[in-house]
Amino acid sequence: MADEKMPQTITLIASGDLRDSANQVCWEAQKDMESRLVAAIESLGHSVVRGHEFDEARGHGFIRSQRQGMDVFREIDPEAPLIVAEAVWQYSHHILAGLTTHRGPILTVANWSGQWPGLVGLLNLNGSLTKAGVQYSSLWSKEFADAVFLDKLKSWLDTGSVAHEMSHVTPYEITSCDASTRALALQIAETLQREKAILGVFDEGCMGMFNAIIPDHLLHATGVFKERLSQSALYFESQQVSDEEAQAVRDWLDQAGMKFHAGPNHETDLTDAQILGQCRVYIAAMRIADDFGCDAIGIQYQQGLKDLLPASDLVEGMLNDSVRPPVFSRDGSRELYAGGPLTHFNEVDECAGLDGLITNRVHSALGQPVENTLHDLRWSDRDASGTTDEEVWVLEISGAVPASHFENGWADAEGFRQPPMYFPSGGSTIRGISKPGEVVWSRIFVEDDRLHMDLGRATSIELPAEETQRRWDATTPQWPIMHAVLHGVSRDEMMARHKANHIQVAYANSADEADLAMRAKASVANQLGMVVNYCGVRPDAH
Repeated sequence: MADEKMPQTITLIASGDLRDSANQVCWEAQKDMESRLVAAIESLGHSVVRGHEFDEARGHGFIRSQRQGMDVFREIDPEAPLIVAEAVWQYSHHILAGLTTHRGPILTVANWSGQWPGLVGLLNLNGSLTKAGVQYSSLWSKEFADAVFLDKLKSWLDTGSVAHEMSHVTPYEITSCDASTRALALQIAETLQREKAILGVFDEGCMGMFNAIIPDHLLHATGVFKERLSQSALYFESQQVSDEEAQAVRDWLDQAGMKFHAGPNHETDLTDAQILGQCRVYIAAMRIADDFGCDAIGIQYQQGLKDLLPASDLVEGMLNDSVRPPVFSRDGSRELYAGGPLTHFNEVDECAGLDGLITNRVHSALGQPVENTLHDLRWSDRDASGTTDEEVWVLEISGAVPASHFENGWADAEGFRQPPMYFPSGGSTIRGISKPGEVVWSRIFVEDDRLHMDLGRATSIELPAEETQRRWDATTPQWPIMHAVLHGVSRDEMMARHKANHIQVAYANSADEADLAMRAKASVANQLGMVVNYCGVRPDAH
């Protein structure tokens, strides 16, 4: 592109959800975002043509399936400059096939808003394109009229590419770890590769997240193997759980102080029956995991299972906590996974599953809290309360957050119904505010047919109730939230570098211990053959 002039006409497409209910609700935000983006492009002397029309019958203008995406790309000039515009959560596989063979320059764009998970959708698409080896550029903006955005957009229109600052990324060096930390890491890595471990995968490939599937040959090199399980088996097993067993889990939660906001209407309320259904799935998941000797499990829960059972969020949070209702074998003779979590990776994100498994072993060896979870890297904003001058990220996920991440554990947990547009059968979330503390964040991703790990440090901070509520209202108020200040990484640096919609987080007991846990995990990943980079921190300074 450097020697050619970009064609005047830019093709724009928008991938969406598989569920028309979600696409319809979110369409107005997408329409508004596209109008601002088109105006910006036109102000720079180019025109835009949409690669697919608004569907009057369905009530939205998103590509809603892989088949439709393939059909759309048949009509797009493979040399045309192409923009993928996202103001919503989207299924990357809807358009991945077409993007893998598209020869023109590709730009992914999202609106800087927490309303719908457009930034999350963008990051998933970027991670999927990275794994697939597709070249792309990426941009984001709140108004699409600021000088920074327009300057970078002009760069893409002129050259077909956009450069972002990456000086915060530092390759792992063995000298960043002292001898004792390296020895511990080597022991953990060698044990994993020698004794091996199992990820129980309840149906692979949730919500088109191509980036969340680790190719077997890469996973096997770490000593970890998949047990491919079926959610139909999970459904069946949940139906074998007795009413008394399910009620015992519910009673435990009530006695631990969790507050459920229940009502009588199945379509719109969280009902007691939905909660008991989740309690059954919790028991069933642990029994199946025990049957197959799984070290961690991931439940897809979004498609298929959502039509049969309430969402598994409550299940996942319980599984990821050391403090949880006991579950016994079918004959009642053994407590399953007693004394610790059964690591769960939400939305069967296998990269998060491997990360969670490693985190558990590293933190256990170091005497640090083992509870960890993924979150969506949802959105960030300046703190309106004036508590801090730092950019504060909203980390949210509907499921998988352990109550131990809250100040008072289960006593700080609330249960709200999952939004009906996503979950017709409802189900309780575990809403709470992550406690202040020192955090290690990380992400495993696939690039150039290798496993990579980025990791860094964050501080989870406390914000006033009004500011927390503002952030919930700007995103999804039913979900748990972490107010995260990332160390040494600006908002735009994080967006430019991160190769996933998810980010893994775990607490440590102090700043020094968090630094140590970060270096130890980096060293384990390195020993397992991953390409490791620190983001925003320089461990060699310690």
